[in-house]
Amino acid sequence: MADVQEFRGLAESFGGVAAEYDRGRPSYPQELFDELERLAGRTLRGARVLDVGAGTGISTRLLAARGADVVGVEPSAGMAAQFLASGPGLALVRGRGDELPFHEHSADFVTYAQAFHWTDPERSVPEAVRVLRPGGALAAWWNVMDQDVAWVRAAGARERTLMPGAVRRFDEVETAAEQWRRLGLESVGTVLRWERRTTVDHLITDLSSRSYVAVLGEDRRRALLEGEREALLAEFPDGPVTVPYRLDLTVAVVPR
Repeated sequence: MADVQEFRGLAESFGGVAAEYDRGRPSYPQELFDELERLAGRTLRGARVLDVGAGTGISTRLLAARGADVVGVEPSAGMAAQFLASGPGLALVRGRGDELPFHEHSADFVTYAQAFHWTDPERSVPEAVRVLRPGGALAAWWNVMDQDVAWVRAAGARERTLMPGAVRRFDEVETAAEQWRRLGLESVGTVLRWERRTTVDHLITDLSSRSYVAVLGEDRRRALLEGEREALLAEFPDGPVTVPYRLDLTVAVVPR
């Protein structure tokens, strides 16, 4: 894993690419929230949800649409500004998962969409347990392109060649289930597979919002994005791209 200073630099890079993040990142299928409710043993409708590391609000908007009383929690000023522009009327609090600015037993769910790996589990897990009501649920999920598909593997190999170590550091992080178990919190999980149809330009926008790309110097970043665009256009010369995702969901319920 990156050292603390490098890791913070990666985390802080999102503010400068917030618009690209909101345009390019994939959403989530409704099945995710069906499974979240099933594993948590409770409905999202009417539940108090703290969506930590909310970013531009992609998951927050979907949680609100399920009837949750949701508050986004986001440390980055740039991401927070995009959150408010993309989801007017949604509640947002500036804060971090390692030190949640909420009272004890004030939430039914604490969620992390693509965000738990940006926290220090030794601090964020006790914080989540502190703010959850008895029977409340801690949940983390990640969309990851499905490496079982040849063109996805090829794209990943190009990234690893051009940015040695940059992608691997995230592959080597313990899973949420492993981290939570180590901290005394048992969990359950599931894997969903889904697809979205998009364009090469959209995929390049998504790539440009990745932290390890956002921190590159301008010339290197431009060369990487242009090279990847060329490779993807050669793979998909006739139009839309069907992108396969593996969606990993992990849920832990606080004892009553």
